[in-house]
Amino acid sequence: MIQSRTSPKPISPADRMRALPQQFFAQLVNKAETLRQEGYDVINLGQGNPDQATPENIVSALQSAATDSRYHKYIPFSGLQSMKTAVAAWYQSRYGVTIDPARHVAILIGSKIGLQELSLALLNPGDRAMVPDPGYPDYWSGIRLAGADMVSLPLEADLNFLPDLSHWDPKAKLAFFNYPNNPTGRLASGEFFDEVINLAIRDGITLAHDLAYGDITFDGKQAVSLLSRPGGIEAGIEFTTVSKSYNMAGWRLGFAVGNPEIIRYLEILQDHLHCSQFGAVQQAGIEALTGPQDSVKALVNRYQSRRDAFINEAKKFGWQIPPSEGSIFMWCPVPTKETAVEFAERVLAQEKVVLAPGSGFGRVGEGYVRISLTASTSQLIDAAQRIGRLL
Repeated sequence: MIQSRTSPKPISPADRMRALPQQFFAQLVNKAETLRQEGYDVINLGQGNPDQATPENIVSALQSAATDSRYHKYIPFSGLQSMKTAVAAWYQSRYGVTIDPARHVAILIGSKIGLQELSLALLNPGDRAMVPDPGYPDYWSGIRLAGADMVSLPLEADLNFLPDLSHWDPKAKLAFFNYPNNPTGRLASGEFFDEVINLAIRDGITLAHDLAYGDITFDGKQAVSLLSRPGGIEAGIEFTTVSKSYNMAGWRLGFAVGNPEIIRYLEILQDHLHCSQFGAVQQAGIEALTGPQDSVKALVNRYQSRRDAFINEAKKFGWQIPPSEGSIFMWCPVPTKETAVEFAERVLAQEKVVLAPGSGFGRVGEGYVRISLTASTSQLIDAAQRIGRLL
């Protein structure tokens, strides 16, 4: 046996690893878990992790398909054609959009990975991509992995958290946006989509619209699909997922839909990176999209009720919170003179409630905390009361 006489040489990561943004929220979750292990009653409102079970008909579809030996082998790396057909049918039913499942749809192992693959497929080092600020941090990850640069589009309250298009960069190659919005909970109008589509076509910029929360809208409002607007399919692609509408976050199944050339690039990249999602999961996804939708309506009602319960309880302590229009989050102004991080850390330390500081979603997010509606009504009321003791 050969024994080494020297210390092993340190293994250095690639530069792209060093360029990745800090996983701010992972640290927050770790703090909360430490307190929980110490025996504290921690209420986690910092994560958007659905707390309800996947509907039984979807689970049954998975169980049945899991015994099908066709799915014990490799399936086509681009996924099941029947899954793509179901996505096309869902778009027709939801938004009145007609798409070709063979050309306009890519199946993803969750929309998160697709959002990052898009940057890898389209961006070169030194290219620029526009991102909402505040926005979903995983947009940043793909851009950094591609070696590209980010341009912030501020989302300010005086514009109802729509991007300030005076910051539009005509030299950018890619632009991300997201409505219903995470973290602000706002919706965008069809007229806004039309304006952005026109800018993108004028400047040759690809639009990437994240529609993860498209089904979850409140007070009778409706979300807009990029693909439902004139020129939308040509201007870019839209990302959807079964995670939020059907409580399937752990199943990892999403879709990119839109411009066929971009879809082709995504599928080529995926062919090099991984196989498609397990065929039985895709069969369950078909059931989700084409089966009964009563559970989606019930889920929206549940989230709206939770939203109202927290807002009403917080109001008793003088904390005024504008109601979200959609998504599973509330965007709440910090009710003290502290920074978002200082407030969130004090709430966690003294009252054992996890909040997500707005500054973790971008510089413009300072002054807010994001609160998730994926806790029970009683927990949300309890959390509002605990926070109220500090105000």
